[in-house]
Amino acid sequence: MTGYSDDLRLAHVMADAADDLTMRRFKAVDLKVETKPDLTPVSDADRTVEEAIRGTLRRARPRDAVVGEEFGNTGWGARSWIVDPIDGTKNYVRGVPVWATLIALMDHGKVVVGLVSAPALGRRWWAAKEGGAWTGKSLTKASRMRVSQISDLGDASLSLSSVTGWEKGGRLDNVLDLARSCWRSRGYGDFWSHMMVAEGSVDVSAEPELSPWDIAALTIIVEEAGGRWSSLSGSQGLEDGSLVCTNGTLHDEVLKKLTP
Repeated sequence: MTGYSDDLRLAHVMADAADDLTMRRFKAVDLKVETKPDLTPVSDADRTVEEAIRGTLRRARPRDAVVGEEFGNTGWGARSWIVDPIDGTKNYVRGVPVWATLIALMDHGKVVVGLVSAPALGRRWWAAKEGGAWTGKSLTKASRMRVSQISDLGDASLSLSSVTGWEKGGRLDNVLDLARSCWRSRGYGDFWSHMMVAEGSVDVSAEPELSPWDIAALTIIVEEAGGRWSSLSGSQGLEDGSLVCTNGTLHDEVLKKLTP
């Protein structure tokens, strides 16, 4: 176990509660959906889940700060929890099962715990610093994850997000070039693409437009599975707004292809 095993246990407890709430509202006929100022949708489930997680943290970790997609920043300190109550709200509101609750803990600016729970897929992935990356139903029913050993882009499986984001960033030609170089390309979308890299079922995943709460939990899971992550510019900041995950071996080559 790592020095963060209690925090990881707490993340699982919060994810269990989140799964219960999100599954109850998934495909609910009375689900309320509004458009936020940035034109992305938010459902009543997004807000309910984040409120529940914040409530648990207020009781269990009163000294820790919280950064959430729906209710912003509260508190300050060396430790902060970063929460995306539903990553993939657009899928959620349309009845597509690819969405997840993302929970991460940062300690002195470094992500040390990450958990991704996708109850409609029946999947959960997690990691704590120096404790490996795992997937399963719970802490006790889990198997360890490792990235793939693929070393040639021509043998690699690539998962991408929607074309429009790449086009907006002036990288559409680069993405097409990367896709042509790979053995196959698919758009599994959002958190799932990156978790497949951690599992070794996909070798490269990339998204051009993301917020810190979309990225935080994923980074440590990919790292602890032996993979590598960065922004499109190659830096490792949650504020950089993009995410490329690979098995490590292919990383530099992928970044080169994605650079205009």
